Amino acid sequence: MSAPRPIIPGTSYLITRRCSERRFFLKPHPTVNHIVLYCLAFAAYRCDILIHAFVVLSNHYHIVLTDPRGLLPHFEQLFDVLVARALNALYRRSEAFWAPGTYSAVQLVDPEAILDKIAYTLANPVSAGLVSRSDLWPGLISRPKDIGAPPKRVRRPNHFFRQHGPQALPKEVPFGLVPPPCFGHLPLEQFRELVASRAGAAEDEARRKRQGRPFLGRRAVLRQSIYDRPASSEPGFKLNPRVAAGDPEKRKGALERLRAFVEAYRRAWKQFRAGIRMAVFPAGTWKLRWEVGVLCEAPS
Repeated sequence: MSAPRPIIPGTSYLITRRCSERRFFLKPHPTVNHIVLYCLAFAAYRCDILIHAFVVLSNHYHIVLTDPRGLLPHFEQLFDVLVARALNALYRRSEAFWAPGTYSAVQLVDPEAILDKIAYTLANPVSAGLVSRSDLWPGLISRPKDIGAPPKRVRRPNHFFRQHGPQALPKEVPFGLVPPPCFGHLPLEQFRELVASRAGAAEDEARRKRQGRPFLGRRAVLRQSIYDRPASSEPGFKLNPRVAAGDPEKRKGALERLRAFVEAYRRAWKQFRAGIRMAVFPAGTWKLRWEVGVLCEAPS
């Protein structure tokens, strides 16, 4: 039994999902960029998700977000299904689009962790050795100046999506980036400058680590086939962190709460399987609450 993931309203996360076999199914292209942005805008709008930063590389994406209503699994399912179906139709393929398993969701415990993961996200094309500056990346990537800007309208792509009828998705969806709630006390321009400074430092560090090795470059990125994948092998048995915090004590507390949740969940699950339908699951239980209707504690 895999460890359950608590879904608590108001939590911020770094979300990551990879393509099947690390293939470049998300490779930048105007049509692909449009489809993915519309799917992101629609899923965020439908599930009231607050997007703070994002990047879409050729074989994976990162999103830093806050989930006010505890609907992260709904958001991820909707976003991933729409992207997979639309791009598989574009590529005339029917095999699995995403890597086996589920998405990675790292809980961001404090403001420092949120800022750190925003910088990590924005510097990702540089860290991956693709382009020397993130503003050269030809795919989808957010910018510090976009945070807090008036939402723009993302038009529904002509490809794949129904244009008429009751199952047609909205013709336009509003989409904008917002500062994380924990930074609401800062003036908007100050927060943008803070993000730009941190992301710039992350890019500088990524360039330093390359020790003069050349970057792939945007032209080479655009020439790649969607069936290509990185030449380097994926390291096996990597740690999969579930929480991140700038303050070690806050991280320790978050891990203790996570362990307590898993223990309480498994006790309740054992009772439920034994036929005790009044078993009470811990706050944050998601799948069994939505799909089975089990009893859950109220969030503290």
